[in-house]
Amino acid sequence: MPALDLPTNSRIAIVTGASQGIGRNIALRLADDGLDVAVNDIPTKSAALKELVVEIRAKGRRALAIEADVSKEDEVAAMVTRVAQELGGLDVMVANAGIMLVKSILETSADELDRTNAINIRGTLLSYKYAAKQMIEQGRGGRIIGEWSFFRILGSPMLAAYSASKFAVRGLTQSAAREFAPYNITVNSFAPGIIKTAMVDHQRNHTRRKLRGKLPAMHLNIAEPEVIASLVSYLVRPESYFITGEQRESGFSLSH
Repeated sequence: MPALDLPTNSRIAIVTGASQGIGRNIALRLADDGLDVAVNDIPTKSAALKELVVEIRAKGRRALAIEADVSKEDEVAAMVTRVAQELGGLDVMVANAGIMLVKSILETSADELDRTNAINIRGTLLSYKYAAKQMIEQGRGGRIIGEWSFFRILGSPMLAAYSASKFAVRGLTQSAAREFAPYNITVNSFAPGIIKTAMVDHQRNHTRRKLRGKLPAMHLNIAEPEVIASLVSYLVRPESYFITGEQRESGFSLSH
């Protein structure tokens, strides 16, 4: 699907894992904020990506749908190159793509751990890497935003592989923030709690049953994905230039 022919005076964003849930809401919010948006997901999500492109264009912004597996380096590199060529650069990378494995350590296979890490850790690192390369080449700075989780600070029963992968995103984000600071590139991440998305709906009953009583007084409140989109919107704005290496939590309730 070709890009819409509109003036190219806006900033340009990529949102990975954008076919549904948090990623989809972030993409729409960035379009509302005046950015042109390339939306990414795996080929099986092609129809949803195309529908999202139509919605973004209806807001008067340019949009691209790019099918790519973020765990594959050549596909991430090609995605960034295509966006830069067709939309005119890259100013914002939202590395939102991720998967959740709800399974005990005793039941988790090495292959399941590797798949979780490939998408949640390697996919985030590759998104950071190639976005930064493009932004450095352009010389106009940029914003890189990752997705981790509430469970990166509190490991949980049944979420060991997922929690471990999100702990890693914290290290990636803080390291990248320091490395890219000389190039006027900020790197931050958002840490959703339990957000009302298709992935969570699929796992919700199982997760609630397994987690209830295992963590201190957890209410398992479920927030809408717009909560996260508004947070990303702020981190992308020019006035957030002084925030980097931060992890912002949203959408989770704990009592003591």
